[in-house]
Amino acid sequence: MTTAPAIGQPLDRVDGRPKVTGSARYSAEIPIPGMTYACVVGSRIASGRVTDIDTAAAEAEEGVLAVLTHRNLPRIVEQPPLLPSLAGSAAPGQTFFPMQDDVVHYAGQHIAIVVADTWERAQHAASLLRVTYAETPPVVTLEQGRDQAYVPDHIFGGFLPGSVERGDTEAALAEADVTVDATFTYAANNHNPIEPSGTTAQWDGDELVLHDATQGVNATQITVARLLGIPLSKIRVVGHFVGGGFGSKAMIHNHPALAAMAARYVGRPLKLVLTREQMFTSVGHREEQEQHIVLGATHEGRLTGIRHHKLSPTSHFDDWAEPSIGVSSELYACPNFDGEYRIFRANTMTPTFMRAPGESSGMFALEVAMDELADELGLDPLELRLRNYSEVSPASGLPWSSSGLRECYERGAARFGWQGRDPRPGTRREGNWLIGTGMAAAGYPVAPPANPQRARARLYADGTAVVQAATPEFGTGVATVMTQVAADALGLPVERCRFENGDTDLPNIAAAVGSAGAGMISAAVHSAATALRNQLIARAVGDPRSALHGANPIDVVVRDGVMTAGTATDGYAELLQRNFQPDAEASGAWSPPHGEPEYGMMTFGAQFAEVAVDAELGLVRVRRMTGAFAPGRVLNAKLARSQLMGGMLWGLGQALLEANHMDPRTGRWANASLGEYLVAVNADAPDVEIELVEVEDDVVNPLGVKGVGEIGQVGAAAAIANAVHHATGRRIRKLPITIEDML
Repeated sequence: MTTAPAIGQPLDRVDGRPKVTGSARYSAEIPIPGMTYACVVGSRIASGRVTDIDTAAAEAEEGVLAVLTHRNLPRIVEQPPLLPSLAGSAAPGQTFFPMQDDVVHYAGQHIAIVVADTWERAQHAASLLRVTYAETPPVVTLEQGRDQAYVPDHIFGGFLPGSVERGDTEAALAEADVTVDATFTYAANNHNPIEPSGTTAQWDGDELVLHDATQGVNATQITVARLLGIPLSKIRVVGHFVGGGFGSKAMIHNHPALAAMAARYVGRPLKLVLTREQMFTSVGHREEQEQHIVLGATHEGRLTGIRHHKLSPTSHFDDWAEPSIGVSSELYACPNFDGEYRIFRANTMTPTFMRAPGESSGMFALEVAMDELADELGLDPLELRLRNYSEVSPASGLPWSSSGLRECYERGAARFGWQGRDPRPGTRREGNWLIGTGMAAAGYPVAPPANPQRARARLYADGTAVVQAATPEFGTGVATVMTQVAADALGLPVERCRFENGDTDLPNIAAAVGSAGAGMISAAVHSAATALRNQLIARAVGDPRSALHGANPIDVVVRDGVMTAGTATDGYAELLQRNFQPDAEASGAWSPPHGEPEYGMMTFGAQFAEVAVDAELGLVRVRRMTGAFAPGRVLNAKLARSQLMGGMLWGLGQALLEANHMDPRTGRWANASLGEYLVAVNADAPDVEIELVEVEDDVVNPLGVKGVGEIGQVGAAAAIANAVHHATGRRIRKLPITIEDML
């Protein structure tokens, strides 16, 4: 009896027990003797200068070790660039570093740090600081900054151009048989993972250890090294477990370096954890935005032109905008496209990644507009999308490395029960509830990292193996799926494999962002485990004492740790024990191909939703959701469904709940706590069905993995908004959709 392949099996999480029993240690739970505690103080104004900070009362309090401000905090050595976290290099949250001068750029900007021997004493002392300001009027809202907007050369940390154009969109729209012209507005969204961002710092001479809540320990290591001017070899970053990231912990914000600087200043270990309120001002956000979209089509429903423009605020120091026009330029067969970002300098920190950054907002505009176009043409919304299906990337003309979109439409619609739907709005009613259904397409780009991804595999003489890579575990199940990948590559049962992660002492892995984690990490793990398997096979066929001696290595297969060629066998454990070798080790690396691309790469899906709207109260309840997705090879069906369901439920929250607004007078967020900022809870969750459409892809990476972290959210809000229209006849062009909109 042999072991079935582990990849694809719905195995339970290998880290489930430590997480539910509390033995899993997070960055703020590391017990270090002599620990001190840092309380960060944020600016109460959004624009101006700090004219004075009276620290005397705070410094006089018992247990206070230091009060750091712009007057005594050490200067940073180098200001790193905004992004390249996909390359595994420095990834600051913004190019501005606080407490280097007295200028205030945004409310909540860190202006002081109080360090004490307990958290309570640090908090109390911080409350005693007396700060005076010279305040200037802030610019924070779209209406305040609209006239100052400009088209940047690049956005998104320099990765993407500020405008994209193909064909003659103006002529196409002017000559179109039917057009839809719509403007969509979006409230800002803030990051609220269960675990607030935090860092524990400890110096030993000139060597620094950071326990950081991060999506990329190597990114933290490189960023802090550059800021502090110390060698990489002197910094170790550990982050085994992270309590949710979703983009807030992808960029490296200011607190890890501040923790290191404060710990060195007081000469003791130090813990710096952001408060829930500070999570609204310290780790980026999804920016407030306005999107204007125009669709042109023939009477038959063939798209002839798309114009998609976006307006949003950025910080005073970075040209940042969510890439909202990316998927709209790629999803449908359309010869003419005009996309443009307009941004303006605002008193805000640099926005950041938030799950499906740009795709979820951009696809809301595109897919609601497509629903409007279907109404204008008298077409079923699904039929309209099928008529504009493209076998190639419309932007480049290159064939897709794999698609599956047509199958997602068909299988999602069948599972949801789309066929036979009465297209007339407001025709279905259950008591006081108006019932509607809606759908939307989903797309998310596949973006491989730029640098090699590495892993290490070791097999012990007892027949067990450990595979190592630096990536943290932030809730995605990476430790589980990489154990499965290693087990299959080595030819071992899963229970005899272990995955170690979350430490810069382990082989480098880039920050797991943009749904790239599963693909790049599995490629490195597969490479290392395969190299070790081949090494052991070579040892066996070259060992005169092995039954495999002289066999062709190509003919050797491995199952359950036993190498077999014909009728001859030899075990991993027996080989090592016979040669008095306690273990064997190999490293592996994977680099995506460079040069001109030969394929377009994107993950596709389709979203369906049913809503009930109270005709008198305006309440919207999502009753069920169905998502069909084609993420390439599925490493673990249970974890993939969990990820996709989480994205769909976040899409529900984006559609109906999540919103924050800047007060134009003070430049501060109106909501800065979970008591006021609404997120979806269990009572909001409908029945969710996931359909996995596996497609073979031998281009994206060795195992054909595209990733599922983001695609589940894309299109979910649009499907809900389209369902609201079907229920009520009201076309809502804003997020979130509120009771006031329905009334």
